[in-house]
Amino acid sequence: MTTQIKICGLSTPETVDAAVDAGASHIGLVHYEPSARHVSLEDAARLRRRAPGHVKVVLLTVNMQPAELETAYRAVQPDVLQFHGREAVEWMKMVRDLLKVETWRAVGLREREALDKSAKYVGQIDRLLFDAPAKALPGGNGEAFRWDILDGYDHPMNWALAGGLTPENVGDAIARTGAPLVDTSSGVESAPGVKDVGLIRAFCEAVRSA
Repeated sequence: MTTQIKICGLSTPETVDAAVDAGASHIGLVHYEPSARHVSLEDAARLRRRAPGHVKVVLLTVNMQPAELETAYRAVQPDVLQFHGREAVEWMKMVRDLLKVETWRAVGLREREALDKSAKYVGQIDRLLFDAPAKALPGGNGEAFRWDILDGYDHPMNWALAGGLTPENVGDAIARTGAPLVDTSSGVESAPGVKDVGLIRAFCEAVRSA
C-alpha cells in the first residue's frame, strides 16, 4: 500500500508547486488567523487553482460559524474540509451532507482513552487525523504524540497520522503505526510558517522509502 502524503500550511505558489512536484497526494491551506500559516480566502483560492486534479486540496478551519464556513467553502472549493476545533459531531456531519464535501476531524491523542472515544465519529465524517494534543494552537506545534497508543488498534474508519513528523522520523512513524496517510507542517519549515522546498522534497522521499 502506498502511503499518502499531506503537506499542510502552504502559503506560496512556490511551495504548492514543490509539494505537487515532490509527490504529495494532498496539500493543506490554513484559514485561521492566529496561525503563522494563515492564508486569506483570496490567497487560498489562488493556491487551490494551482493544484492539479490528482492532488486533493484540504482547507483547515477552526470553530467557524455556519455562514463563515459556507463562505470559505464557496470561495476556495476545497476537496476536503478539515475541522481542528470543538466542532460537534452532528455539525460536521451536516456540513458533509449539505456541501457534499469530504470531511476530516483532528483528534489530539494523549492516552488510549481518547482513541477509544473517537469511535463516535464513525459514519459521521470521512477521516480522523490523529495529532498531538492541542496547545496554544490546535495543530502545527511540531510535537509528536506517543505512537504506541495506536499499537494493536483496529481502526474502524479512514485515518491519518500527524504531529511532529519530519523527514528524519516519518519512516519510523509509518513502520510503527502503518499510517495510510501522513501529514506534516512544521516538520518541513525553516521558521514558523516558512516552508522549505528541500525539506518538502526530503519528506516525500522518506515516505516513499519507508
